[in-house]
Amino acid sequence: MTSFKTAYGELKGVEFRTLYSNGKTDGCLVSEENVLSTPYGDLVPQYEAEDMGRRQLKPFCFYKNGAIKSVPLQTQTLVRTPAGGIPAELVTFYESGSLKRVFPLDGKLSGFWTQKNEFELAEEITVESPLGSLRAKFIAIQFYESGALKSLTLWPGEFLTLMTPAGQIRVRTGIAFYEDGTIRSLEPAGIVQVETPIGTMTAYDNDPQGVHGDLNSLQFSPEGEVMALKTIAEEITVTDQLGSTHRFAPTVKENPCGVERKVVVPMSVRFSKGRIIFDDRQESFNLEQCLVEVSPYDRKGDPAYSCAG
Repeated sequence: MTSFKTAYGELKGVEFRTLYSNGKTDGCLVSEENVLSTPYGDLVPQYEAEDMGRRQLKPFCFYKNGAIKSVPLQTQTLVRTPAGGIPAELVTFYESGSLKRVFPLDGKLSGFWTQKNEFELAEEITVESPLGSLRAKFIAIQFYESGALKSLTLWPGEFLTLMTPAGQIRVRTGIAFYEDGTIRSLEPAGIVQVETPIGTMTAYDNDPQGVHGDLNSLQFSPEGEVMALKTIAEEITVTDQLGSTHRFAPTVKENPCGVERKVVVPMSVRFSKGRIIFDDRQESFNLEQCLVEVSPYDRKGDPAYSCAG
C-alpha cells in the first residue's frame, strides 16, 4: 500500500495493479477513505463494496500525465455541474481537469444484478439544458471541456418531449447538443416527419444501437437543417446525369425469435455539401445533377420487429 498525489489531494491506501490487457497500469484501487476537494464538490473514491449493486471495487483511473480520468464514488454524491447539482456514483474528467461525464448510477450488471434492478434504483433528475429544465431518469450527462452540455442519455423506457428544429418531438435514448446549445442529434421515440433537402421524409430507427445519447439517428446542422436520418418507411430512387437509376431502401433480416418473422433494417440517409449518401457508403450523388424521388417502402408483408405474436 502506498499514497499518491493528485491535483485534488493525496490518495492513501493505494494499490496499483495492471488493470488492462496492454499491461499498462492506468489506475489504482484504494482501500481506505479519501476525500478529494474538487471544483465540483468533495468526492470520496470507492474504497469498499457496499451492496449487491456495487459489490466489486472499481478502479480509480488516470491519464498518462497523472491527471484524474475517472473516479468511482463510495456513495452517491451530489456533484456541482454547469447543468445544476447532479447525484453521481461515477465521475469522469478531461485531461485538463474539466468535468466530462456524470453517471448517477454505476452498478455492475450481471445475472444477479440486472438493468431492471438498476432502473428501479434510478431517480428522476432535473438537468438545466439549452432547452430549459429537463426532468427524467438519466444514465449519463456529458459536458464539453468548456462546461457546455454535450449530451443526455436516457434510461430505456424514459422519454422527453422537446421542441426541436423539426418541431415538437418525443425523444428516447438521448439528445446531443452543439457547444453553442443548438440541437445536434436526437433519437425519435416514434416515426416523425421532417423536412430534408429532398422533401418531407419520415425519420425513425426501430432498433437504435448503443446505450448513449451522444450520437443519434436524427441529426441536425448548426443551422437547424436535417443532416442525417434513418427511415424504415421510405425508399429513394436516384436518376443520375447519365440516366441510370439507383434504388435505395431499408432491408430485412431474420428475426432472432424465429425465421417466420423478419426485422426491418432502417436505411441511413445523410446530406453533406450538396450531396446525398446512403448507409454511409463511399458512393454519393450530387443533388443538383440528379433526380431524386422518395416513395413508400414496400415491406412485402410488413416484417415485424417484435418477438410477440
